[in-house]
Amino acid sequence: MTGPSLHLPPPHPASLDESSLLAQCEIDRGRSSGPGGQNRNKVETKVTIKHLPTGLAAHASERRSQHENRSVAIFRLRLALAREVRTPVPIGEVRTELWRSRCGPDGLVACNPAHQDYPTLLAFALDVIAAAGWDVKKASLRLCCTMSQLTKLVKDEPHAWARLNHERVARGMRTLK
Repeated sequence: MTGPSLHLPPPHPASLDESSLLAQCEIDRGRSSGPGGQNRNKVETKVTIKHLPTGLAAHASERRSQHENRSVAIFRLRLALAREVRTPVPIGEVRTELWRSRCGPDGLVACNPAHQDYPTLLAFALDVIAAAGWDVKKASLRLCCTMSQLTKLVKDEPHAWARLNHERVARGMRTLK
């Protein structure tokens, strides 16, 4: 006789490895208009990546090479997915290995918003906050971090911060400062 089946939710799209994420995307390349010198209008360095399951897209054109713009666009897409897509949170222990590696025993969360792990941590934090009814204090208890550290993590991404406060107001809660 087998034990109960553990049904884990699918991974958040922001946390997928690059090849798995790009398998769900459409990539367009093109030229950018505007300032940037002679090279800008002659070479196709603009990259736009659209995540087909969600319709979310991100682009980058400020770098001189298509390869650099591709990396920037992927990061921006991961941030958009982190902000806009919610995935289910299991009952019980929710902390991922990445979260545990970034959250110390003192409750401090260590991750620079420019670091490649930031979109994954942000997506995870927002999923847990959403599962807690957008109550950051309850979410911080589940994540074993301080409320101020969880707040700071979300606040480091202005669009995510606005989304959090929008969801709180929609539920009759006060905005966070």
